[in-house]
Amino acid sequence: MSDFLWLVPLPVVMPLFAAGLTLALYRHPVAQRIISVVALTLMVCAGTALLVLADNGAVVVDIGGWAAPVGIDLVADRVSALMLTVSSTVMLCVLLYSLGQGITDGDEAAPVSIYHPTYLVLAAGVSNAFLAGDLFNLYVGFEILLAASYVLLTLGGTGERIRAGSIYVVVALLSSLIFLVAIALVYAAAGTVNLAQLALRLPELDPGVQLVLQLLLLLAFGIKAAIFPLSAWLPDSYPTAPAPVTAVFAGLLTKVGVYAIIRTQTLLFTDGRLDTLLMWLALATMVIGILGAVAQNDIKRLLSFTLVSHIGYMLFGIALADRAGLGASIFYVTHHITVQTTLFLVVGLVERRGGSTSLERLGGLAKIAPGLAVLFFIPAMSLAGIPPLSGFLGKIGLLQAGVQAGTPLAYTLVVGSVVTSVLTLYAIVKAWNKAFWQTPPEPIPETRLPFSLVGPTTALVGLGLLITVVAGPLYSYTDRAARTLLDTDAYVDAVLRPDGRGSGESADEPSETDGVTESAPGAGETSGGGS
Repeated sequence: MSDFLWLVPLPVVMPLFAAGLTLALYRHPVAQRIISVVALTLMVCAGTALLVLADNGAVVVDIGGWAAPVGIDLVADRVSALMLTVSSTVMLCVLLYSLGQGITDGDEAAPVSIYHPTYLVLAAGVSNAFLAGDLFNLYVGFEILLAASYVLLTLGGTGERIRAGSIYVVVALLSSLIFLVAIALVYAAAGTVNLAQLALRLPELDPGVQLVLQLLLLLAFGIKAAIFPLSAWLPDSYPTAPAPVTAVFAGLLTKVGVYAIIRTQTLLFTDGRLDTLLMWLALATMVIGILGAVAQNDIKRLLSFTLVSHIGYMLFGIALADRAGLGASIFYVTHHITVQTTLFLVVGLVERRGGSTSLERLGGLAKIAPGLAVLFFIPAMSLAGIPPLSGFLGKIGLLQAGVQAGTPLAYTLVVGSVVTSVLTLYAIVKAWNKAFWQTPPEPIPETRLPFSLVGPTTALVGLGLLITVVAGPLYSYTDRAARTLLDTDAYVDAVLRPDGRGSGESADEPSETDGVTESAPGAGETSGGGS
């Protein structure tokens, strides 16, 4: 496995290097496009390779040859490798869509000098957050992706976008400040921010101190994941951005917050003291989010509220804190990244073809653009949980896990999940009927949707269907990923070698431990099997 350790930092280093190249070549938009596509394609390949490698155990790399906990580690286990693969694939499709949009609109030279470096920096930030082996590197990943998202959100400079971007910036800075304070307090209490070492030291702290640290981290990640009541900023911020930007934000950014909650709850705070709180938050997020969606008459805002609502499903699985719940939650995150991104891209096509995203001004699209109707119908039904699509399979897994838990609150969440699913179907059917079947209030001009936009959208719809087709193997993988999350000893052993690693120098001698195989090639790189 040590021969492939270079793959681990690649999803972070490569987009940053490509961002520098595209910035230097800002006068050459064609070169920028080629570099961006190649970089993200290689990210997809690296993520897929890590997906296979991590199935045999966590792959750990010491940055700069300094071993944990003194140095910085990048850790690719089953969960982070799966998130890397899905996120890089989605980002590649969205990039192709945005390129097609710029070329179609004839203004590809206008935003390209800013767009490409920023988009690649965003990709690096997302990858760094997924691979971070310590809290501060996770914070750095968040800040990188947030800095890039500020630029992307306000791209174009309209008053509405600046206003929405300002709200987003204020909320993001607030969550970052809380996260930074939490990191400082964690370091003051435990003397480290390395996740593996924290897993050993936090249980030794006073329970009250543990609770304060857990609440602070949950508050910071809850804002980023848009958990109710910390989600008010999202429906006003996302819909104003360009379609590809909204799509990648909706699909990925909140999931990075969900990933951080999964990682800290399963590795650092395993006593389950906040599981009941998480269940109530999951229920409130699901129900109130979907009620907001039902009340909307604009597709973008409707989808933004469903995004908030379905974060509740993921939180439900995390709160159950068992293998079934976590496995179903990871599967649901994978499905939702793909489906939510696809729907926002399709809405971009709807806006282009119908001239609006308001349901009061749309109509008749099924007749004049039947292909567009199909592209909307498939991911929308998956989001609503119609069998046999991936959304149905993810929800069934969560419901089964809730029934297995067998507590009154778990049963309440099962009922809440079913009600939310029904209301999601109602909201989607309302949007479907108004946009595609009702008589248009005014004639729609004849416009041909360019293949450069339809192609990437179709590819993402196909990816959603592929998740359904391979749901069995994928569910098996997410189940193993859940087992990895619950086996904190394996994670600790993979990062902190039992033979005294942590002095600040990487061991050069290969060794074998229980379920962990390590081989440092003299450059401070280590691979470990953490299953």
